[in-house]
Amino acid sequence: MKKLFLTAFVLISFLSSAQKTENIIVITTDGFRWQEVFKGIDPAIANDKKFNQGDSTYIYKNYAGADFASSRKKIMPFFWSEIASKGQIYGNRDLGNKVDVANPYWFSYPGYSEIMTGNVDLKVNSNSYKANPNVNILEYLNQQPKIKGKTAAFGAWDAFDRILNEERSGFPVISAFDNVGGTKPTPTQKLLNDMRNNSYKPFNEGECLDVFTHYQAMNELKTNKPKVLYVAYGETDEWAHHGQYKSYLDAANQVDKWIKEIWDFVQNDPQYKNKTTIFITVDHGRGDKIKTQWTDHGSDIAGASQIWFAAMGPEIAPKGEIKTESQIYQKQFAQTIAKIMGYTFSADHPVDTEVKEVFKK
Repeated sequence: MKKLFLTAFVLISFLSSAQKTENIIVITTDGFRWQEVFKGIDPAIANDKKFNQGDSTYIYKNYAGADFASSRKKIMPFFWSEIASKGQIYGNRDLGNKVDVANPYWFSYPGYSEIMTGNVDLKVNSNSYKANPNVNILEYLNQQPKIKGKTAAFGAWDAFDRILNEERSGFPVISAFDNVGGTKPTPTQKLLNDMRNNSYKPFNEGECLDVFTHYQAMNELKTNKPKVLYVAYGETDEWAHHGQYKSYLDAANQVDKWIKEIWDFVQNDPQYKNKTTIFITVDHGRGDKIKTQWTDHGSDIAGASQIWFAAMGPEIAPKGEIKTESQIYQKQFAQTIAKIMGYTFSADHPVDTEVKEVFKK
């Protein structure tokens, strides 16, 4: 009887710690600063006529609060309610919780490459760099027998075709004004293509508005049910470069609403419910030491290496905002994503270790 009880106990213990995540959704919002994520609006920027678009009243009404906690929750209500209670959030440097890019460039292509490959390739030093020679985590997961052919990526910026090396990777990468659905789009896909192609193009042909990227990704999620999905929003970076703080905050607030929409869908779908993890981060930070540099980033901008990330799902311990001192790097994200899915990412190039603190013991 004792032996039978012991065997049952070991089996229950094993099952309780077994892999539960079967799907992962990676989300990035380009260049959104940790300062707004953790501290809410920055009055020095909101009060500056060069940046507030002549409407500081709107900024304060919609995003200010009695303290930083209430302000940040106004900007990202889902983030600071659902994820803060059921997931983990890293990067509050005021508490010594540091997350940084490891690459020396501090702009987009090198940042996304670092996220996806788990490696810093010093040759990847330009936003116009050729198709990425480094294998990415999405490509690796797409090659695994249980999930092969169940990967898709959607990005507002046209560089994602090169960053993820669509030709080699073997999964669809719909970026900027690429048509979704190929030569045989469904009626819904055709409508999405037509709406995007006939839309206002404030960022020219290199980047579409985030709303189109989002709805294309949501359509994919609902109809083709990918196991691995990447959604890359871009307006937080674009409006910051334009020096439009109100629009920058609005874009972040909208991304938060879209993350909620994604999560609400997966938690109400039998394939995804309680079997899906979301991983959210950024490609780089922005200036802050000199306030006027909040619009910019790059190796000459102090603070532009400083980033953040969050995760929520079955493998993630519900610790909320992480307030312990630590140093985490962007190059650790690829292996973390692999481990969340129950794999160990390996490639011809070096792959850094996962963020071990994320996982349930």
